Amino acid sequence: MSVIVRDEDGQIFLLCKGADSIIFDRLAKNGRMYEEATTRHLNEYGESGLRTLALAYKKLEESEYSAWNSEFMKAKTSIGPDRDAMLERVSDAMERELILVGATAVEDKLQKGVPQCIDKLAQAGLKLWVLTGDKMETAINIGFACSLLRQGMKQICITLNPDVQTQDGKEAVKENILMQITNASQMIKLEKDPHAAFALIIDGKTLEHALADDMKYQFLGLAVDCASVICCRVSPKQKALVTRLVKEGTGKTTLAIGDGANDVGMIQEADIGVGISGVEGMQAVMASDFSIAQFRFLERLLVVHGHWCYKRIAQMICYFFYKNIAFGLTLFYFEAFTGFSGQSVYDDWYMLLFNVILTSLPVISLGVFEQDVSSEVCLQFPALYQQGPRNLFFDWYRIFGWMGNGLYTSLIIFFLNIIIFYDQAFRSAGQTADMSAVGTTMFTCIICAVNCQIALTMSHFTWIQHLFVWGSITTWYIFLLLYGMTSPLFSGTAYQILVEALAPAPMYWCATLLVIVTCNLPYLVHISFQRSFNPMDHHIIQEIKYYRKDVEDQYMWTRERSKARQETKIGFTARVDAKIRQLRGKLQKKHSPTATNVQTPLS
Repeated sequence: MSVIVRDEDGQIFLLCKGADSIIFDRLAKNGRMYEEATTRHLNEYGESGLRTLALAYKKLEESEYSAWNSEFMKAKTSIGPDRDAMLERVSDAMERELILVGATAVEDKLQKGVPQCIDKLAQAGLKLWVLTGDKMETAINIGFACSLLRQGMKQICITLNPDVQTQDGKEAVKENILMQITNASQMIKLEKDPHAAFALIIDGKTLEHALADDMKYQFLGLAVDCASVICCRVSPKQKALVTRLVKEGTGKTTLAIGDGANDVGMIQEADIGVGISGVEGMQAVMASDFSIAQFRFLERLLVVHGHWCYKRIAQMICYFFYKNIAFGLTLFYFEAFTGFSGQSVYDDWYMLLFNVILTSLPVISLGVFEQDVSSEVCLQFPALYQQGPRNLFFDWYRIFGWMGNGLYTSLIIFFLNIIIFYDQAFRSAGQTADMSAVGTTMFTCIICAVNCQIALTMSHFTWIQHLFVWGSITTWYIFLLLYGMTSPLFSGTAYQILVEALAPAPMYWCATLLVIVTCNLPYLVHISFQRSFNPMDHHIIQEIKYYRKDVEDQYMWTRERSKARQETKIGFTARVDAKIRQLRGKLQKKHSPTATNVQTPLS
């Protein structure tokens, strides 16, 4: 960051602050008087965990400033895609031949709960990368402080060799970095200890070469094999490039979190951006998808609400398939049964109210209030979060299972009612049921069956869910009563159908009860069998909590940790998107003029 000021004597100065690796490269020959002492102090500050900056200045002549200012204003007022590049080029030309003044060191304490939060996220199976502008020594100290680095973890430091950097050309530097990456990858592959953990640490200058088209996939392959990755002294542009490389190279969902203007590019490049509001300003918050006040709140955002939201959305979508298939197919069955007469078995008002009122509120309550386990259990067993990345509740097996359940329900509701009412006395006087009575009975069975089904699906009940589920069934009977009381010109064949036809008939109540039980019995048997013989993780935890047993079960903990390390699965559309990302990256690599024939681990 630089500013140009004029003092009271009219002398113009350029005042500059920034990372020592950047400032030292821009010093004039006569401006390096304090470089050795400053470097020593910076290393001492970094080893103490302090955040450091180097300070420099430059005197400007009036003519020099005027010429530069005209170029700067021309770039600033330009319109086009090259505006940012022009501004960067003009600024870079001014920030040269600087005179070193010294350095600053500031203690930037970690927020409360950061180490615990990072530990929980790691247990949840998330891969954690740190992209920071701090010195390597500072970044390593912060890594240990926040539990990203642990004692016993083997550190892989990829840095530029000063001798190679000063004596050889750019190609030699790239070959040296590639050799370091290759050797590190081989070391990981040859490691015999299956529990060994590696941490990759790389600085900004080295990262600039590692992100080149002919090397970035080798770098990514090494980084993916490491438990933790720390990129230090990186620029805002490099943060965004690393995020893009991970997103496109691995096909995984990326989340970026930051609190300053330097993190905006990274936040916007990631699939999910989280901004922390605080002393750094609101730029990161304004560019993000989610905003939190402290880093530790990320734990609850992901481990609790992330788990709940995935389960809720998956169940909502599957239930929508189920209830609409169960309702819609009965219309097709009736058309085929009547020789495609064009007559509907249901009153028009019944069909209008089905999705609008009679089945809408229960599914909304499922999507808002459902909790398979409590928030305390989610935090206690963060590996439950892996049910989302492993896509346990929205794979094809689950989707087709719900669609099959809807097909079964529609068959039972239609044909069982037809069999019961066909040529059977319905009214007390011995008359058989007409089409309006059969249609209304079938519709009653649908409303009760799908609402009982969602009640069986829910794991957590509040008074709102009880109100919506059982209130929807009650609303249907209230509507049927009021609708039947209207004029026959409006209600048609449904005039007084509940009071005079359905309610007095025992067959109506027996048929409704039989159909509802038959529709929901297979799901009840399936879930009972699964809980008894092949329980899922949350089933075990629910039973432990129900019987008030100790949740601190070592077997449960081992089970969760092992499943957190399993390969993740994602939905169909996400898989297609990931394949497109990887294919785009491969094509760019293939057609790049600097591409090599090296086979990368992720190719």
